[in-house]
Amino acid sequence: MRILKTLTAQPWFRVLLGWLIATYVRIVRRTGRWTVEGATDHLDLWQADRPFILCFWHGRLLMIPFAWPGDKRIQVLISAHRDGRLIAEAMRHFAIGTRTGSTKKGGAEALRVMLRTLEGGDSIGLTPDGPRGPRMRATLGVIAAARLSGAPIVPLAFSSSRRRVLGSWDRFVLALPFGRGVFVWGEAIHVPRGGDPETYRARLEEAMNAITAAADRRCGQPPIEPAPPGTVARRR
Repeated sequence: MRILKTLTAQPWFRVLLGWLIATYVRIVRRTGRWTVEGATDHLDLWQADRPFILCFWHGRLLMIPFAWPGDKRIQVLISAHRDGRLIAEAMRHFAIGTRTGSTKKGGAEALRVMLRTLEGGDSIGLTPDGPRGPRMRATLGVIAAARLSGAPIVPLAFSSSRRRVLGSWDRFVLALPFGRGVFVWGEAIHVPRGGDPETYRARLEEAMNAITAAADRRCGQPPIEPAPPGTVARRR
């Protein structure tokens, strides 16, 4: 583990590993049978060329690039940690931009990054439970961004009939080649300026967990449970 941490600190190794990850994702996509289900609100937003906040759980990051069309602009919010830099390298191969935003100090920096991105006309993609958890528990940062920007939040999840669930804090889903996969979209959530943040945070969390469980069941997999209430974020 220490050797891996040392290697991922090296730019050349992150470039190589990012290419390997992107290549693996393409293999999984091309050898599998993938369908798209759920709500269609995102199609209306794309048609209107209106940016929105795309939300997916940290453990469901792997196949997300293939749910997004190449002619629509999006920036994925990542941390400045080495894991975030590795994600940026992988996303680069799918023509998806990344923005760095710290979740420290109440997430003020990340909020500013999200607002600037949305104001510039790009959608923003993020994991409301990342980068430290707890698993499948949404934080208030995304609600603040939606309330201040007026941009809707659109949940997204994927699952696969052939997968490995890693023992990491987020129960990362590693889709395997030659499987049957599904992307499930949720309905857009509009947060009014005067809306209660906790109410909409809970609504988002419930919606994301519902479509994630639906994707798992659609692929014949047992749903992955969120972290128990009261679980604290892990330390770096």
